[in-house]
Amino acid sequence: MRPAHTAASRGGETRAPEEPGGTGDEGVIDETGEDRGARGRLLAGLRFTSLRLRLVLVFGLVALTAAVSASGIAYWLNREAVLTRTQDAALSDFHQELQSHAAALPPHPSQAELRDAATGMADSSQHYAVVLLGENEDGHRVAGNSDLDTFTVADVPRALRDAVGEEQEGASGDPAAYHLFWQRTVEDGTPYLIGGARVAGGGPTGYLKKSLQAEADDLNSLAWSLGIATTLALIGAALLAHAAATTVLKPVHRLGIAARRLGEGKLHTRLRVSGTDELAELSRTFNRTAAALEKQVDAMSDREEASRRFVADMSHELRTPLTAITAVTEVLEEELDAETGSVDPMIEPAVRLVIGETRRLNTLVENLMEVTRFDAGTARLVLDTVDIADQITACIDARAWLDAVELDAERGIMAHVDPRRLDVILANLIGNALKHGGSPVRVSVRVEPPQDGEEAGDRLVIRVRDHGPGIPEEVLPHVFDRFYKASASRPRSDGSGLGLSIAVENAHIHGGDISAANSPEGGAVFTLRLPMDGGAVEAEGDEDTGDDGGAHPATPGGEGGDRR
Repeated sequence: MRPAHTAASRGGETRAPEEPGGTGDEGVIDETGEDRGARGRLLAGLRFTSLRLRLVLVFGLVALTAAVSASGIAYWLNREAVLTRTQDAALSDFHQELQSHAAALPPHPSQAELRDAATGMADSSQHYAVVLLGENEDGHRVAGNSDLDTFTVADVPRALRDAVGEEQEGASGDPAAYHLFWQRTVEDGTPYLIGGARVAGGGPTGYLKKSLQAEADDLNSLAWSLGIATTLALIGAALLAHAAATTVLKPVHRLGIAARRLGEGKLHTRLRVSGTDELAELSRTFNRTAAALEKQVDAMSDREEASRRFVADMSHELRTPLTAITAVTEVLEEELDAETGSVDPMIEPAVRLVIGETRRLNTLVENLMEVTRFDAGTARLVLDTVDIADQITACIDARAWLDAVELDAERGIMAHVDPRRLDVILANLIGNALKHGGSPVRVSVRVEPPQDGEEAGDRLVIRVRDHGPGIPEEVLPHVFDRFYKASASRPRSDGSGLGLSIAVENAHIHGGDISAANSPEGGAVFTLRLPMDGGAVEAEGDEDTGDDGGAHPATPGGEGGDRR
């Protein structure tokens, strides 16, 4: 039993406030987008970071808030209406019955008289139990109950009895006037209305107890109905939100696919545009941007292709006069080396300069032709299984570098490579180390197993280290660039500036790579990594076999350019 509180009621009456619980006390990207599987689409739609999921959640929260608020207000209004109507009817009837039955009692009624009056009052249409209290002729307190098993004085809350017994000043100023008080309580899960009043003029005091279970059942049914309606509204809002999100995000999804394809180089990608809203305008802007980009890239590609053709044509055209000039310079060189000394000593320096520059020009033309093959994508591999130690030894011996190079390589390391292109790589790396580094140059060969997560097989690793001052840090990112000069004040060098770039291109066509770094012990280190099986590209024939006879740009001095 909870303590009662009293409050003012209509017509001068007071009421106890309600407690919670109980009965009020409780190509062209079309509409389909990218072709993905159903599972992929489902997972993409359910990602927590997905904009679709966030839109659905926001719509759902808004709908839930609105539905719960509306249901709560409707339940509260209906609850107040039902309970107020029921208790007002019961209290009004009790007040009338008390006036008609209790007023007819003698000033000092007996218990039997009180019981008869209480029974008569309980026969009302409101179906409540009644207990009447009075004083007999001996001055003792007596009580009459309409049903002892249902309602006794002990069931009346103490606070309600105190409120009923407290003398109140009536509207007319009569100190003997008393008011009607009531309180709602819950016993064993069943809600009850308990009210009490005292007959004016010193008459008996009466209390009523009415069950509100029927009203509680009605309110519970209403609560269930409102809960079901709220759930259905939430589900409907989620479905509508999903449909709205799909409508809004489908153009965004198509735009994302188109942007990804554009980034992959598919410049012909366009969006199908429909409508006049902001997303349609965004699609039109994308199409205009893609068209402009495609036009610019096509123009750049045309210019690049024209430049490649120019370099290739120029190189081929230069080969014919260079062949004649080379023949003449060879004759002049023989005359210079002859014992007869037929060349005038006054012009001998000029002759030697012409011979050296002719050789340099011939090397430059061969390197340019090799570069154009890589740019045009016509370079091919002619693979063979070779002993790497023998291959490096042959490269060093052919260029008379045996005294300046130390070889650390076990014999029997067999790799499937293009011997000619490997010779080009080694000649450029070792020659670059001798020219720009310092002797001795150390060449080491190792076989490395695949790293964790790699599916490729063993890799051949060749390191070329010199004992020079090393490579400046600002130069390291550019050592493989074509015609790169480490110092703007030294625009001319003995090499063509293409050797290292040709070396790295030959490594790439094998499926490998070359890296440059400085050794902690001093000097520069170039590391060549090649797959042991020849890489992913294999071919039976060489490139441009019509007019260059398989010539390659391997040069005795290396072609690294000025890297120091």
